[in-house]
Amino acid sequence: MNFLEEKILRDSIIKPGDILRVDSFLNHQIDIDTIRQIALELKRRFSGLVVNKILTIEASGIAIATMLGNLYDVPVVFAKKSETANSIGEQYVSKAFSFTRKQMNSVYVSKNYLHKTDHVLIVDDFLAEGQAVHALIDLVHQAGGEVVGIGIAIEKGYQKGGQLLREEGYHLESIAIVEMMNSDTQEVFFRNQKTLNT
Repeated sequence: MNFLEEKILRDSIIKPGDILRVDSFLNHQIDIDTIRQIALELKRRFSGLVVNKILTIEASGIAIATMLGNLYDVPVVFAKKSETANSIGEQYVSKAFSFTRKQMNSVYVSKNYLHKTDHVLIVDDFLAEGQAVHALIDLVHQAGGEVVGIGIAIEKGYQKGGQLLREEGYHLESIAIVEMMNSDTQEVFFRNQKTLNT
């Protein structure tokens, strides 16, 4: 069991409707030590790759992306979920269905911040169906850049997102992969992975 799995078992709440609440340490209140460990582990897993930009989507991926951007010493870009008056007509646009909010969102990145020379590491807090990650991939491809890896804190392994991305040939690394969870018993079961060295 790794540090993030232990944190999930200790501090998460499972809600009916397949919701894993980790807002006490990841996506509402941020536990800096946990975010630091996630960033260090992702940097280790993607060692040897050329990365010159980190890309995430607002809002919960920003903390991880920022910590990772600090380790790589590269810019962090986050796709926005709403247009601003000064960027209309000057951005790449894609669409993603939000599992949490149960709605389709358009996501935007200014054309000033993604380029064809970029080697992009995509980062997010959760991966379920893969809609948000596919939208980010689309934004990178619109810019002509290259997605060199996808780093996720928590993957719901029983949903199709991770499998699809791996089948598409992307280098996907998830720190914790949930295989099953039960809101009645508050049990979480994880996919066995190689022991982490952090």
